[in-house]
Amino acid sequence: MDRMTTSGEAATSARSRWALRIGILGPAFVASVAYVDPGNVAANLTAGARYGYLLMWVLVAANLMAMLIQYLSAKLGVVTGRTLPELLAQQFRPRARRLYWAQAEIVALATDLAEVVGGALALQLLFRIPLPLGAVIVGVVSMGILAIQDFRTQQRFELAIVGLLSVITIGFLAGLAVSPPSPSGALGGLLPRFDGSDSVLLAASMLGATVMPHAIYVHSALSRDRHRADPDGHHPGHPAIRRLLRGTRVDVVVALGVAGVVNIGMLLLAASTLGGNDGTDTIEGAHAAIENALGPLVGVVFAVGLLASSLASTAVGSYAGATIMQGLLERRIPIAARRAFTLVPSIVVLALGVDPTWSLVVSQVVLSFGIPFALIPLIRLSTSKAIVGDYTLRTPLVVAAWASAVLVVVLNGALLVLTFAPFAER
Repeated sequence: MDRMTTSGEAATSARSRWALRIGILGPAFVASVAYVDPGNVAANLTAGARYGYLLMWVLVAANLMAMLIQYLSAKLGVVTGRTLPELLAQQFRPRARRLYWAQAEIVALATDLAEVVGGALALQLLFRIPLPLGAVIVGVVSMGILAIQDFRTQQRFELAIVGLLSVITIGFLAGLAVSPPSPSGALGGLLPRFDGSDSVLLAASMLGATVMPHAIYVHSALSRDRHRADPDGHHPGHPAIRRLLRGTRVDVVVALGVAGVVNIGMLLLAASTLGGNDGTDTIEGAHAAIENALGPLVGVVFAVGLLASSLASTAVGSYAGATIMQGLLERRIPIAARRAFTLVPSIVVLALGVDPTWSLVVSQVVLSFGIPFALIPLIRLSTSKAIVGDYTLRTPLVVAAWASAVLVVVLNGALLVLTFAPFAER
């Protein structure tokens, strides 16, 4: 009888641990949306169409870096009970704090531009809706998604984003069932190498733009807000901290793993389907090529995935912008109101007839300027005993974090140089 009781208690305890771990999942899935936004779609499709499987290793490396960086951000929120912008605000004088907020706000607007343009393109592909009107529709729908977070619970907001992430996954991977990639080609793509300066430029864009500044800021807020109900959970040394960090690691690995699979799937689809087709360096051209090669149904599913990518990422981007403003300026405005305000630049750009793909490229260049401002302070705070107490990083993680930061900064510098070099030669 005692053995049966002990066995039952052990089984119940095991179920409780798994239920607890599953209950912790969520924040990283919201942050991971930044890794499957329309900018990533354009870069991955271009890489696969131009170079086949050559640059798959770049996506694998980028995803491993993203897991580490997003874990650091989430850990900071769990351990300190504060967001990255709030902690940075304590380090700056008022003038420096406002300047820092200004650059972060520009980066957030550039992020939003890419995401709204991507959604407008998806609506045009699906329903032939004019791009400016499509941008308005994307903005209105994203306000509805944000309202879930404002007026209900964060968990429901997370579920909405996870639902869109599921649509994104199906939309971008469905074509692989019709046009499977070459196993030997995919395996060969894991060997780091390049094929000329253009492939270096594209690799820099893929790797450097993967680590999105707003995702770094927002993950600390998502993790902090999710665990705010535990009154003692934010004090270093409390037993709950280690339990939450274990769950956070699972959350990050699973969520970023899904995002990595989607990104690699896009490249594999382009490599197996789009190679040798003209015009596939734009989202519209890639969609047309996929539709011609795999049929209209796959083309529709792809466009739906692009639309879900835009809606999810623009909602998360607005959440990130509100987090940045509240943390650095100690001012809070309704997220839906912010969504309406930040929608204006995207509508203006599309109404002026600016090429959508070109605007996506420019937005990624702007984002590259903001990465060091988010990534380097994150690592410094994560290694400060005064900030995180006994939860400072171990030496191997410190080395890996700084190596990732240096690599991202160098590659973004290369991206900027290679992007503007042709204009300097004129």
